[in-house]
Amino acid sequence: MTTPGTHDKVRREVIERRLHPVTPLRRAWAPVAVLIGWALHDPDQAQRQLTRLTTTTLLLALAVLLPAAALYGFLTWWFTHFAVTDTELRIRTGLLFRRTAHIRLERIQAVDVTQPLLARVAGVAKLKLDVIGTAKKDELAFLGEREARTLRAELLARAAGFAPETADQVGEAPVQRLLRVPPRVLALSLVLTGATWGALAAAVVVPPVLWLVTGSVWTVLAVGLPLLGAAGASSVGRFVAEYDWTVGDSPDGLRIDRGLLDRVHETVPPGRVQTVRIVEPLLWRRRGWVRVELDVAGSSNSLLVPVAPREVAESVVARVLPGVRVPSRSALSRPPRRAGRCVPVWWRGYGFGATDAVFTARHGLLRRSLALVPHAKVQSVRLTQGPWQRLWGLTDVHVDTGANKTVTARLRDAQEAAGILRAQAERSRTGRRDARPDRWMA
Repeated sequence: MTTPGTHDKVRREVIERRLHPVTPLRRAWAPVAVLIGWALHDPDQAQRQLTRLTTTTLLLALAVLLPAAALYGFLTWWFTHFAVTDTELRIRTGLLFRRTAHIRLERIQAVDVTQPLLARVAGVAKLKLDVIGTAKKDELAFLGEREARTLRAELLARAAGFAPETADQVGEAPVQRLLRVPPRVLALSLVLTGATWGALAAAVVVPPVLWLVTGSVWTVLAVGLPLLGAAGASSVGRFVAEYDWTVGDSPDGLRIDRGLLDRVHETVPPGRVQTVRIVEPLLWRRRGWVRVELDVAGSSNSLLVPVAPREVAESVVARVLPGVRVPSRSALSRPPRRAGRCVPVWWRGYGFGATDAVFTARHGLLRRSLALVPHAKVQSVRLTQGPWQRLWGLTDVHVDTGANKTVTARLRDAQEAAGILRAQAERSRTGRRDARPDRWMA
């Protein structure tokens, strides 16, 4: 005999759901994309084959291709299911070859909702999941917009440890807005970024030079088009992607909403942040602007604040690293003067500092970058010393984090570096013991 609660639990585990009915329209493009790819790969052969076709043959081909594409889209949608159990999210896909993904709820570290432009028009959204230990995001595309937000809230509640019978009633956590980047400020920051002007200058200068040297239109197009694409990506592309950037604080992490055409709703779990990097380009200094980047273990989220006044950015950093005060330039120690024998001039941009909470390293004169690594996130510490550094008694101190990234305090005195190594190993041990949990809402 089973109690009503037990019966509900079993029923909840076996209920499977399908994606939104608009999904087949997305899947139906796959056969068409194969033909387009073949045509682009061998345009001459494609053109010869096309000229051989009569109007009747072409119409018959379209009459077969379009229903086949529609049938493919429908079948892939029909054979795709997902279900939320007490311990995992199951996603079954595949028309000919079946694939079942079992995503443990406690290993979910971020659930993002994205809406491409056409999806916004259709009122649907894509759910992307960052899972610890996987390089590729699993996704559910597409769900109704309201269903996507409800499922996201339920998954986060389950990941936080709420009971299954109450997780679907928790709802979306409240959000307190920390900052919003005005479009005018974002546009001006891109204008004052050296990478934008460098890519644009290359796109303008290189193609005419190639034309004078080679006289080949194809060579100019082959080089010029990628350069124009890079210039667009570093300016217009970034503006479109970072438009209306808003950061909010919620119990399940920092919420990021952004995008002009495609709207993206991301979540950064502070407990998984391995490194916070404050970047200050040369042309931003008069305005006091900085950029905040992140290294998050197992996640592709790498930007927290595209541009903001330093005091505002530091207040956001304080939410990611509670109790950490961003040190000033004067608070960091420079390498000894003999470091100029190894790296002339630029050695003045290096710096190092360590507090009870973070390991800090600075580099750069024109584009300053200050990296903050919580001691609990340090996986290993090592020293490296090249032959020229050995001659002058200098050593680099490398700190490796859980995001497979390294932060380096460069050109330290050899004896000082040995002391940093011992002290950092001890700080890491005590830091891991006292660290906050990585789990949601904990």
